[in-house]
Amino acid sequence: MSPLLGELLGTMILIMFGNGAMAGVLLNKSKAQNSGWIVLSAGWSFGVMSGVFVAQATGSPDAHINPAVTVASLVRGELSIRDAITYIAGQLIGAFIGATLVWLNYLPHWGITTAQDAKLACFCTGPAIRNPLANIISEIIGTFALVFVIFSISGAFQSSSDQNPATNLYPYLLANLVWGIGLALGGSTGYAINPVRDLGPRIAHAVLPIAGKGDSDWGYAWIPVVAPLMGSTLAALLALAIDL
Repeated sequence: MSPLLGELLGTMILIMFGNGAMAGVLLNKSKAQNSGWIVLSAGWSFGVMSGVFVAQATGSPDAHINPAVTVASLVRGELSIRDAITYIAGQLIGAFIGATLVWLNYLPHWGITTAQDAKLACFCTGPAIRNPLANIISEIIGTFALVFVIFSISGAFQSSSDQNPATNLYPYLLANLVWGIGLALGGSTGYAINPVRDLGPRIAHAVLPIAGKGDSDWGYAWIPVVAPLMGSTLAALLALAIDL
């Protein structure tokens, strides 16, 4: 077991649950078809919770499963560059594998789903209204909220007794945070708030033999990678400024 393995497996589970929920809602003849945004955001929430548990159990106590969190920790001096590279490599590989498992799980449904945009949405994000500046701002805000609240939760734990049972609730609190961000802020871009959540599955969409898949929309792909890193860096800098 190692941090690389932990981040890989944790991110794999995150994507398998999250993109699995997307596929269940969007693909034709799925029993969950058209069940809506609540189901989608809940799937990502449960994916985060499960991914954190798996990452911690298999070698990564930090359980970032998100390069935005890794970069924020690097900015705060909590992580070395070498460790950050290791974490992000595991996260990207895990995201690709998770997306591939979703493709296999719903294998008969791709061919009978005619909407190429729906199939792409089972892998990666896209804006409701394509406006690069607005889309960047949305991803920055969502990721800022994610990372700043994570630091706030950690700060609350550090200021409490080691025996405080709340210290065992982090995966559940994080899951609720992600669910809340999805409900409150996710409608504009699909809330990537995690570069590999978008990039790994987008690569999978590009290389897998998905029936009738269409274009992978690489023209948009840089936004859910760059903007979350910007948002997480801003959150880290604010946390440093106020000694959080």
